[in-house]
Amino acid sequence: MLGDISKAEAVWIACGYTDMRKSIDGLAAYVQQAFGLDPMSNTVFLFCGHKSDRLKALYWEGDGFILLYKRLEGGGRYQWPRSPAEAKKLTWQQLRWLLEGLKVEQKTALSKVEKNLVI
Repeated sequence: MLGDISKAEAVWIACGYTDMRKSIDGLAAYVQQAFGLDPMSNTVFLFCGHKSDRLKALYWEGDGFILLYKRLEGGGRYQWPRSPAEAKKLTWQQLRWLLEGLKVEQKTALSKVEKNLVI
């Protein structure tokens, strides 16, 4: 299915700034060279530029790459982590937060409770 990223096993974001003029080949090379990750793995890779109002998603579907591009309107901005030259693995919940305009690290998020509770 064209662009069905829900089948991805992982989501990685390129923290910092990415040159948004890069195409599929440039982004795939960046994933491999800068982070040592396999761009042809079952992973979504996300990139954001200086303006923080647009992002690109690169995903290998098994027979070719999908490049998704989103530009926010109305002055919206992504709360993108800006640690230079770093890739960060996200959970699907963190991806939802990011796409909703929230930071990927939420201080008030509930953490999972261990099952070994003594009452």
